Amino acid sequence: MTGASILLVFVSLCAVVGYFALTQPRAIVHLALRPDTLLLLAIVLPLIGLAWAATVVATYLVLRPSAMSVMHRIAAVAVVTVLVAVIAVPFAVGGRYAWVQKDLVEHVFAGSTSKSATRPTTAPRAVGNPWKDQGRVNVLLLGSDAGPDRSGVRPDTIILASIDTRTGATVMFSVPRNLQKIPFPAGSAPARVYPNGTYAGPGNELEWLINSVYRNVPAQHPDLLDSDNPGADATKLAVSGALGVPVDYYAMVNLEGFKELIDALGGITVNVNHRVAMGGEADAGLVPGGWIEQGPNQHLDGFDALWFARGRYGADDYQRMGRQRCVIKAIIDQADPLRVLTRYEALAASSRDLFSTDIPHDLLPAFADLAWKVKGADVTSIAFTNEVIRPSNPDYQQIHELVQNAIKESTTKKSKSSITDSLDNACAYHPDKSGPSTPRPRPGYSSAPEDGS
Repeated sequence: MTGASILLVFVSLCAVVGYFALTQPRAIVHLALRPDTLLLLAIVLPLIGLAWAATVVATYLVLRPSAMSVMHRIAAVAVVTVLVAVIAVPFAVGGRYAWVQKDLVEHVFAGSTSKSATRPTTAPRAVGNPWKDQGRVNVLLLGSDAGPDRSGVRPDTIILASIDTRTGATVMFSVPRNLQKIPFPAGSAPARVYPNGTYAGPGNELEWLINSVYRNVPAQHPDLLDSDNPGADATKLAVSGALGVPVDYYAMVNLEGFKELIDALGGITVNVNHRVAMGGEADAGLVPGGWIEQGPNQHLDGFDALWFARGRYGADDYQRMGRQRCVIKAIIDQADPLRVLTRYEALAASSRDLFSTDIPHDLLPAFADLAWKVKGADVTSIAFTNEVIRPSNPDYQQIHELVQNAIKESTTKKSKSSITDSLDNACAYHPDKSGPSTPRPRPGYSSAPEDGS
């Protein structure tokens, strides 16, 4: 009777969970992003599994016949062991996943005591419409080359994703890492300490590119920004000044750990429109160690995907920026739920050391809702190439106008301008018949990664 009662309760719980999973999937996702709920699940699920397993064993001990042959006894014990395993393992795995998820959320995402000099002071909280009073949210995506052989961090990838909170329509702005003479927003702390509020100065011009802001601003003015990550806050302000829009949050990916994430996902499939070098340094006369060959639907593991995103030899920064946007798109499109579930611990382990962000973990449910919209909406992009701006002497008024026009086009779904492009189109297979270009050293700007870049 006890066993039947427990089975009835379990089946009822499964039915309730299944109903909510089918009818309220976002509510399930919200629960999976709350540390307090995850802690409760990490404790309760193993206890339920243990209690049910104990009930199975107790039922067998009470009901087993007194006279059994050795073979029957062995068979009965084997059946009970299998039943216990079938019952206990899913609950144990569920509890472990809940604990791993709790650790991931608390480790990666900002807590209530975290400090940021640029994060919005008012955050959406409404359950029904979490972004009710905020038309857009702008998230800065940074790719970091930090590692044991680097003396500092210089973001190798700088992309601002501007998301319409009503529709999910997104515009991605790729900022050249060699952008110069960046105007910090008026009234910001960096604008007060740099002459004319502009990030520029004497000496090596490589020390005044936008990708050096992360390292140099905190080094030059250690107490300027009261933040857990002053480099990220300084970069947010630099990108805000360059593009003319506020930057709400940042998310930084350590590219050295990026390949672990791709491998945990089982690789990604991309279109390779021109051969991509793996290594090589034009200025030193070093040839690549290999190539990712041109072709449609190329499946890349983590190692190759990292080179696809970073390869410079025979390509300019703008081609590389385009490939990076396509990698982001591939991850979004190809993150299969079943694959994510079966490789969850590997994904969580890589993500724990892969990401840093100032997005508070209590905002994760709101961002999860937004992600549902983004996945089904149009994503367009702008790369500020040499044909659009001059990175060494940019017209920031022109850049601000281009950004505002792209946002307006995305919101109103008007015909796209000549510099905006759908990522579906940009990442489609359009083979480059000219082949890879011959790299030429550029005065004052190396094609090889500079220190910390």
